[in-house]
Amino acid sequence: MTFADAPNSSHTSPKPDEAPKKKSPDAVILLAVALLLLVWGLAIFLFGIPGLYIPALASVPLIWIVLIAISRG
Repeated sequence: MTFADAPNSSHTSPKPDEAPKKKSPDAVILLAVALLLLVWGLAIFLFGIPGLYIPALASVPLIWIVLIAISRG
């Protein structure tokens, strides 16, 4: 490797103006919801009807807390 090839090397440090890209909060929330629905669908596929209603029943306290938090502002 010559000195001229050094900027093209993968071992060079990133430039100061090239900050790592951060994921937007909207994308993170969307991916989390998609993953939750995928896991729920897998539970329905594996366990049938109990896989449908048991996760919904288990999420009732969480939804209750979220609704209270929303109503309090």
